[in-house]
Amino acid sequence: MTKRLVPVLLAMVPALALAQATTWNLDPVHTQTTFGVRHLVISTVRGEFKKTSGVVMLDEQDPTKSSVEATIDATTINTREDKRDADLKSPNFLDVQKYPTITFKSTKVVKDGDRYKVTGDLTIHGVTKPAVLDATLSPEVKDPWGGTRRGIQASTKINRQDYGLHYSKAIEAGPVVGDEVAIEINAEIVKAAGGQKAASAR
Repeated sequence: MTKRLVPVLLAMVPALALAQATTWNLDPVHTQTTFGVRHLVISTVRGEFKKTSGVVMLDEQDPTKSSVEATIDATTINTREDKRDADLKSPNFLDVQKYPTITFKSTKVVKDGDRYKVTGDLTIHGVTKPAVLDATLSPEVKDPWGGTRRGIQASTKINRQDYGLHYSKAIEAGPVVGDEVAIEINAEIVKAAGGQKAASAR
């Protein structure tokens, strides 16, 4: 009898390991994705994307088994200037009619002290390149509606030229629009009820 149980128990090990991961959904109402780009070399123009969704599979026992998927609605870009927003949505930049979303899908998670290094595939303007997010994760808190929440702050810097955003004009001091884009996500994530697996962020 004991000999028969051994293969069964061994078969259960992967399932038990997987059970350590819990599903957390980004709360779009309490999630903000912002960016900053140098303008005329002398200042930084900042903006946001108004809609971001995503799923975090969190394994606190082994963070390397955690994963993140996020989708940004590129059509919701807002820099508080209608003409500039229209230009950013146009084929000069994001071409949102053809590429309406920006996505990130993690491939590796490493815990570094109280921070996380999240490596993944970032797709902008139909081009996918590796990117690394520097992230922090808050402790759990109970919200007034019976849910469990955590806060995430993640940031990275990319070169827009790498993603086919080649618009370029120059003045004597340098480029009108800088190549480096600083991206930051401040989010609340909500633990899925009953351990139910969340829908894909895509």
